[in-house]
Amino acid sequence: MDAHGKVTAAPTGEKSAMDPASRVLTYALVALLLALAGHGASAEPVKITIGWSVTPSDLAPLMLAPGVAKYDGVTYTAEPVHFRGTTVQITALQSGDLDIASLGSNSFPIAVENAKLADLRIIADEVRDMPGWAGVEYRVLENSPIKAIEDLKGKVIAVNVYGGVSDISVKAMLRNHNMFAGKDYTEIEVQISDMSAVLSEHKADLVNSVHPFDLDPKFRAQSRVLFTTPDAVGPFALGMLAARTGFIAEHRAALIDFLQDYVCAIRWYQDPANRAKALDIVSGFTKQPRNIFESWLFVPGKDYYRDQDGMPDLDMVTANIHVEQELGLVKKDLDANDYADLGPLKEALAGLK
Repeated sequence: MDAHGKVTAAPTGEKSAMDPASRVLTYALVALLLALAGHGASAEPVKITIGWSVTPSDLAPLMLAPGVAKYDGVTYTAEPVHFRGTTVQITALQSGDLDIASLGSNSFPIAVENAKLADLRIIADEVRDMPGWAGVEYRVLENSPIKAIEDLKGKVIAVNVYGGVSDISVKAMLRNHNMFAGKDYTEIEVQISDMSAVLSEHKADLVNSVHPFDLDPKFRAQSRVLFTTPDAVGPFALGMLAARTGFIAEHRAALIDFLQDYVCAIRWYQDPANRAKALDIVSGFTKQPRNIFESWLFVPGKDYYRDQDGMPDLDMVTANIHVEQELGLVKKDLDANDYADLGPLKEALAGLK
C-alpha cells in the first residue's frame, strides 16, 4: 500500500517480503480503510432545519423529546426554528435558510405562485380541520340576535389574519349566501387571544376561536357556535410539511429517517399509554400549565385530526385551493398531486412494517 492508500503489487519476478500473517493483516486494514472512505460522506448527521409556528398543533419540535426520535443525532440533526407565521417561513425557504416548512392549504399555493417556489413539494401531513374533530369555530354572543348566516349582513366579523383559514372560511360561507366583504359586512383583524374580549365588548359581532382559547369557561358561557370551517369549505389542511426538490434529492436517506421518526412521534403522542408523559412534554415546551391541555390534547374527536401515517389528502388540498382561487386569494388553481413527493414518506412507512 503506497502513501496514497493504494494497494501495490510486488514487481514481477520478486517475492513479497511479507509473511502470510502480515499479508492477511495488511489486506484487512486496506479493506477497512476503503470501507471508511466509501461511507465518509454519510458519517456526519445531516442538519435539517424545520419551521414551526404554533405548537402542539405543529408536532415537529415535540418529536425531539428524549426517546421519541431514534434517528435524530444519528443520520440527521433536527433544528426546529420558530416563525411568527407562514409568510416568514416562505421567505426562509426562498433564501435556503429553511429546509422543511409547515404550510397549510392557504399558504402553500401562495408559496408556489407568489414566491415562485415551483419546486416546492408536500412531503407529509400535519393537522386537519375535520368534521367531528376540534377545529376553528365561528362564534357569536349567546344572546345575539344573529341566528343564521343571513343575519351577518351589515355586521363586523373578526378574523385573526387576512388570507388565513378563518378569513377563507368567512368569505366562503358568506359568499354562499350572496354576501361579500367590504360591501355586505366588515372584516377586521384581531389576535386570536383577544377574540373573547372583542366579542364581549361588542367590537365584533362574530369572532373565530381555536383551542385552547375557546375552552375558557367564561367565553363558552357567553358565546355559541354559528358555523365551523368544515361547514364553510369542507375539511381543510391546516398544516403540511413541505420541502424543495433540491433538498429532497440531496438528502433523501436522511429525510426518510426523519419522516419515520415523525410518524413514530404522531403515533407515540396519540397512544393513551403515553398521554401523561406527552402532556408533561407539551407543558414543559410551551411553558403553559398542564391543565390547559388535559381535556383535549391527543384525545380523538377533541383535538385536531392527525393522520396516523402522516399521509396528506392531496385531493382535499386541491379542493381547498380551488375555493381560494374562486375567492380571488390565489391566481390560479393548483392540483396538489402535481406538487407532492410522497416517495420518502412511503419508504419511511415501509420501514416501520
